[in-house]
Amino acid sequence: MLLQQIATSVAAAGESGHEELAPLWAEPWVFGVSMFSILLVLMFITWSYTNLGNRHAATDEHADPHRQHPNKHDRGQGH
Repeated sequence: MLLQQIATSVAAAGESGHEELAPLWAEPWVFGVSMFSILLVLMFITWSYTNLGNRHAATDEHADPHRQHPNKHDRGQGH
């Protein structure tokens, strides 16, 4: 049923003739280049955050017995 409705609407749109396209304020390639450049800038911004984990040396977590949910498997660390 749905396919029949889609087929009739496509057929009706094809019979109506040529519809005029909306005017663009620039050439079509300008839109592609601008989207590509925006995504390239966002990629470099994301890439600039890749070394944040290397700023400081890794330290072991202190086993705090007063935490809300203490680690039950601390293997003798802390107290």
